[in-house]
Amino acid sequence: MGGKKKLSLKQMERTQAKKDEEEKEKKEKKKEKAGPPKEKKPLAISVPDVKNEKIVGELKKMPVLTPYAVATRFNIRISVAKDFLEQLEEEGVVQRVSGNHTIKIYKPAD
Repeated sequence: MGGKKKLSLKQMERTQAKKDEEEKEKKEKKKEKAGPPKEKKPLAISVPDVKNEKIVGELKKMPVLTPYAVATRFNIRISVAKDFLEQLEEEGVVQRVSGNHTIKIYKPAD
């Protein structure tokens, strides 16, 4: 029959102030854990040189070549990496293993 007692204005103010302090402390802890913000590097738009031996040597070390793997390794866009892999396939540096219209998987040619 009873119910929860209605709080007075002073009691409501105290609970609200306590909640605000806890939220503020949580936000400060999150900022401390995160550290300094990471710096974003702009991605290159131009296709790397197909005849560059340094780039081809790095690609031959990789067991599987996907557009995402090449894009992250050379800091280029994924669309540029797709074009780059197609050029390498035409040159005979890599072989297409499998894939569909969305993603193509390559391996270094022997």
